[in-house]
Amino acid sequence: MTDVDQATTRRDITDALLKAFERRHEVLDAIFDADDRESAADAIATLLDTSRHGVDAVLHMSLDQLTKDSRRKNQAALDDLNSEITFTLAERPASSGDTLDLRPFSAEDDADIFAERTAEQGVAGDGSGAPAGELGAEISAASDRVDAEDAVWLVAVDDDEKVGIVFGELTDGAVDVRIWIRPDSRKKGYGVSALRRSRTELAAYFPGVPLTIRAPGATA
Repeated sequence: MTDVDQATTRRDITDALLKAFERRHEVLDAIFDADDRESAADAIATLLDTSRHGVDAVLHMSLDQLTKDSRRKNQAALDDLNSEITFTLAERPASSGDTLDLRPFSAEDDADIFAERTAEQGVAGDGSGAPAGELGAEISAASDRVDAEDAVWLVAVDDDEKVGIVFGELTDGAVDVRIWIRPDSRKKGYGVSALRRSRTELAAYFPGVPLTIRAPGATA
């Protein structure tokens, strides 16, 4: 995640907390009226016009965050963040993670996006850094590693459009995570969003195994 994306996320969260201060009675009513956490999150997202990161921050607020001192600190932090970055979340909507999904790579259906990635990068998909091999052989080898629980490949999808691939390869007791985003989908926040979602997905595939992230910001 780039420094700018980190600052944008912090600003989104800080702004949501300040809005929650101002509309605290409405926020509490929305939570009390909700049937479950998901419906409460949806209600807060609509009420405060914020992303899921902002919603999660509001739902996890502790009582000591409701004081005037905390409000002043949040306002000061928001002012600093506003001066630090020059674009809004609306300019990189994908970074919120609200629209992106990750699904398992299909050897039949996703050869096209892997071929596009390989043509651009010219290296094997296993993370070794070796020159790319024949496409079918690469995909077959990846399928074997997935079956052996040594790898997980995920396709990043936004509204049924394939925007990138997340590669997770088990190496020396850690999962080497690489994220590739299609050139025409870059600079929109997809790399950041894919990184966030992949942490949860890969932790489920490889419980208790540390993840090593390989600079997704370069192709976000």
